[in-house]
Amino acid sequence: MLPAPVDSRASARFLQYLNHLKGLGPVLGLIGLCIAGTLLNGDFATVDNLMNVLTRTAFIGIIAVGMTFVIISGGIDLSVGSMAALIAGSMIYFMNMLMSAGTLGPLTILLIGIAMALLLGLAFGCLHGLLITKGKIEAFIVTLGTLGIFRSVLTYLADGGALTLDNQLSDLYSPVYYTSLLGIPIPIWVFLAVALGGALILNRTAFGRHVQAIGSNEQVARYAAIRVDFVKTCTYMLLGVCVGIATVLYVPRLGSASPTTGLLWELEAIAAVVVGGTALKGGSGRIVGTVVGAILLSVISNILNLTSIISVYLNAAVQGVVIIAVAYFQRGRH
Repeated sequence: MLPAPVDSRASARFLQYLNHLKGLGPVLGLIGLCIAGTLLNGDFATVDNLMNVLTRTAFIGIIAVGMTFVIISGGIDLSVGSMAALIAGSMIYFMNMLMSAGTLGPLTILLIGIAMALLLGLAFGCLHGLLITKGKIEAFIVTLGTLGIFRSVLTYLADGGALTLDNQLSDLYSPVYYTSLLGIPIPIWVFLAVALGGALILNRTAFGRHVQAIGSNEQVARYAAIRVDFVKTCTYMLLGVCVGIATVLYVPRLGSASPTTGLLWELEAIAAVVVGGTALKGGSGRIVGTVVGAILLSVISNILNLTSIISVYLNAAVQGVVIIAVAYFQRGRH
């Protein structure tokens, strides 16, 4: 009777080893892509190109960190691209209005605009959470509806064109995107800070454990006295704040917002999360995986830009194929 526990422990260690290897999949894929990119084009491995890839990854990566919490809890948000566009447009519209009034200094107006972006993200996330938990409407339906609402309101504010930031404010704001600290662009530092904060919340707090418990089995979580509605609403608010942070970094890049701003960002954010190993059905996931997934997708896009293997116009198609493929391989996990 004694060998049985030994076999059991050996089996458990073997399963842990297999799970560990599965977790390394996105990292190994990223390394393979980097090697392929270097072989296909010598410009791929330059520092400038690496910084460019990581800076462009920052917007989607920050949103993907928030999306990780929503997906782990069993939800989804299809509106993040439209939400970012409306926040950017509202921010520019309000800051230009304050500038025209002439009662406040440019720096004060800029700080008000940044605070407004974060508060709008928080409010939109709260609205999503309440409609889903209290309104008992499917997350897919709620966020599909707000996807259209957000972009339509932006189109109305811009009168079908584009909202452009005042030149004086644009000059003051542009360093947020275009300057570097210790040789690394500011958006990358912000992305790193958001990812570290997200990992800390998910892995080291009761809130993070509750998010995973709800995603694994919502009914059991209710029996365990977890405030399911509150936690799920908080995940959407967290995502909304992440969208606000990404928008704060995005606006100084172009200094304008139009109906095409943030187009397909939801696809890229969801793809980054699932490629990083988070289960689409919820219950498990890692922020590190999401970060690797976001970088991996940017590397694919960068390789398409540097080579002529596939047209860059098919970038979204490639990401769609990646989502479907990962979902296919995940289908037996829960």
